Amino acid sequence: MIAVIDYGAGNLKSMKNALDSLGAANMRASTAKEILLADAVILPGVGEFGSAMAELERHGIKEAVRGAAKSGRPLLGICLGMQLLFEASEESPKTEGLGVLPGRVLRFPPEMGLKIPHMGWNSIAPLRESRLLAGLPRGPYMYFVHSFYVKAAERSDVSAIAEYGVIFDAAAERDNIFGCQFHPEKSGTAGLAILKNFIELTKGD
Repeated sequence: MIAVIDYGAGNLKSMKNALDSLGAANMRASTAKEILLADAVILPGVGEFGSAMAELERHGIKEAVRGAAKSGRPLLGICLGMQLLFEASEESPKTEGLGVLPGRVLRFPPEMGLKIPHMGWNSIAPLRESRLLAGLPRGPYMYFVHSFYVKAAERSDVSAIAEYGVIFDAAAERDNIFGCQFHPEKSGTAGLAILKNFIELTKGD
């Protein structure tokens, strides 16, 4: 069972539809018990970093997400959910992130002259072998919606990069922890392939 965390940070219908289409048992999880009992966890997210962390705290599930990361069970952060996995964000300087991966979230520089948020299709460039990105075609296009981007402290945690005015970290992977700045559930065939890889991880090696 895959728990898709519901902390009031957006419509989860597209994620459920994608998982259903792949035949993966899934549920919305809004309590610590539901998260801790799941075989794998997806942390989605839209909106503002500080507000999202406050909602995780208000629902009493912040430590459950950290516990999932430490447990060895697959954990996937998507969009803002990926950013929350890191330590801090320029969007909310006084708010600590989950800190399960080292690094910070930075604002796209306004002086680059591009429209912010970065919204639409963009190719990603895998940097190394990745269980999450395995089998993708060269330079696959993914769907992005974001005004901030991750800068991982450990470059070995970065599995793919992308470019929008600056080169930024588009995907992360360390042991059982994964992150996608893009939305795989909205990224067509390539995105579904990523979710299928994640589902396979729930079955063990």
